[in-house]
Amino acid sequence: MADLLWDDVSAFFDPDSMGSLPDVRVPDVSVDGWQAVLDLVAEKGWKCQYSEGETVLPVPRAEVVLSRPVDAECPNLRVWPTADVLAIFRFLDDEVVDFDVDLRELQGQERLDVLCGFLREIGRRLGRPVLMEGEGAYGRPILGFDVESDRVVLLMEP
Repeated sequence: MADLLWDDVSAFFDPDSMGSLPDVRVPDVSVDGWQAVLDLVAEKGWKCQYSEGETVLPVPRAEVVLSRPVDAECPNLRVWPTADVLAIFRFLDDEVVDFDVDLRELQGQERLDVLCGFLREIGRRLGRPVLMEGEGAYGRPILGFDVESDRVVLLMEP
């Protein structure tokens, strides 16, 4: 059974009103939490690409990427849980796992199910809520993985 139904949440997936790149975050983690996400990506066999600027590199350990100099370019990790859905992780803070998804790729029930499954996998691995907020709407989560119910739930009324 689907965590969320497209008909109930489609208004939150309108790139024109929500911004095309909503922010997804897992607060209150550590370097170990980041490493758990990197390990999950490898274990699941999700296609991924790590880069620093324009240079594509092998995926490093979390402590290496998070200990880079303050003035270094922010690396990112592109992860495709399916061929047509991309999440871009940005290593901005060692206490918050954060990434973007593109709402233009997340239209319809099938793609919503992919997103929910991805959020669920990350939330289960970290034992933490995974929150999705509209682009630039920090602190106002729309939906997220709820640890207690072990599913993705709506956190705001449509």
